[in-house]
Amino acid sequence: MKEDLRKRVEAFEMWAYRRMLSISWIDKVTNDQVVRRVQQKWELLQTIKQRKVGYLGHIIRHDRNELLQLIMMGKVTGKRRVGRRKKSWLRNIRDWTEIASAAQLFRPARDREEYAKLTANLR
Repeated sequence: MKEDLRKRVEAFEMWAYRRMLSISWIDKVTNDQVVRRVQQKWELLQTIKQRKVGYLGHIIRHDRNELLQLIMMGKVTGKRRVGRRKKSWLRNIRDWTEIASAAQLFRPARDREEYAKLTANLR
């Protein structure tokens, strides 16, 4: 997930909270005040992260290696564009779980309970 997409998700979440509270765009209300009024935390981005990591566990437990190669590892036939590589699914998940290698990430995915603990402790 790129930085601009993260900001757009957070902006949408704030827009939704402001709509629920009927706060006009010309009212000077900070985002922190809005979050306090709805008595919520920033949770949309956290939910996206948990679902993305949970989907990886589902794919790994499914035992279809070609699907893992295609979706998660980005192994697609053909040439890639010039320039910096885009962040892959796996890179995002490794950053969020703070696990260095893919092998260390795939090992707990075989056990649902252990993987659920990993999913609950995302940063």
